[in-house]
Amino acid sequence: MKYRFMDLAACPMCKHFPLELYVIEERTYPEREQEIRKLLERFKPPLCELYCYRLQTPVGKKIEEVGSAAPCAECLKVEVVTGVLYCPNCGRWYPIIDEIPRMLPDNLRKKEEDLRFLRKYQDRLPEKIVRHGKPWNLRGS
Repeated sequence: MKYRFMDLAACPMCKHFPLELYVIEERTYPEREQEIRKLLERFKPPLCELYCYRLQTPVGKKIEEVGSAAPCAECLKVEVVTGVLYCPNCGRWYPIIDEIPRMLPDNLRKKEEDLRFLRKYQDRLPEKIVRHGKPWNLRGS
């Protein structure tokens, strides 16, 4: 998942924005450097409109705080491979698996897959997700 996605992502259940991002693993793609250089010649930083998540998580810094110092060139080389998007409004969490955010409504989610993900990464995620997250968690819901 590209960090720029966070500038758009809202909770599919309650529509809250912004979401919190918890990164477990990210991957750098240095081969994108030439493409990025061309993009930044055409569009001046900051590329995001509201938040820059490369500077601070779980919630990024507001763009007006960052201005032209936004690390867009570095950000565009990196993707979140594994992590969690969390809605602080309704308490729902959404896994990021193989660079894809799985932002499905509760009725389309697979409970066993989500619980397996939580078990695997419980030591790297906050308690509000592992023990209290919705639609299910490891405390038992």
